[in-house]
Formats: sequence, C-alpha cells, structure tokens
Amino acid sequence: MDINSLGVQYLNSSYVPFASSSPEAANVIFTETAFEELLKKTQAAQSATSFLPAKPAPIDKNSELYETCVELETFLIKNLIKSMRSTVQKTGLIDTGFAGEMYEDMLYDEYAKTFAQNANFGFAEMAYRDLARYL
Repeated sequence: MDINSLGVQYLNSSYVPFASSSPEAANVIFTETAFEELLKKTQAAQSATSFLPAKPAPIDKNSELYETCVELETFLIKNLIKSMRSTVQKTGLIDTGFAGEMYEDMLYDEYAKTFAQNANFGFAEMAYRDLARYL
C-alpha cells in the first residue's frame, strides 16, 4: 500500500499555529476536511485489503481424513497424559507390575479418546484443514 496515496502529505506538512497571520497558513494547517479525506482513504484501503482471515472451510466429520486426524489428536493427548503421569512419584502402596502398567496404559487410551471427542483441543480440526488442501 502506497503511503502517499493515503494522504500522508497532510501529516508531513509543517504545522502552523492558528494565530499566524501569514496567508500561507491556511494552506498548511491540518484542517478537519483534510482529516476526513485521510480517514475515508484509509478506510477504503483497509476494506480493499481486509486483514481478517477468510472463513474456514466446513469440516466433514464423517470423512476418513477427519477420523484419522482425531486418531492423531488422541495419540498426542495420550502421550501428554503419560508424560504428565511420569512426573508424579508413585507411592508404592499398590504394586503395579506388568498387569498394572497394561491397565494404566489402557486407561490413558480411554482418557485420551474422551478428551479428543469432548475437550475441543482443536488439533484434529487444524490438522484436517491443513491436510484437506492437498486432497
């Protein structure tokens, strides 16, 4: 966007106080009409090049791609839950063993599925929009 096309010459001109008696002062002073013209030009330029993103395409939640994206989100959430759980010390009150670890892993799978379906993290939608461009 060209700055001069927006009327910045009004802003760059030297300001002469109203009390000046010189006849050139009327041409240099930043008047309300000049400001209104600048405002109209700026609004027109902004409406021509909107800075708002385009409305995203609708998501087909029954498509195979979306289901795969939900599985990817589930996998990432499960890894997040496992990583958080590994930071907490186990008390030793319950001896987990192999069966306990398997049960805990299956529990994290179910937590992740529930979170992916209900929590609206948005990763599946983001991945779907990104990958749908290539189909």
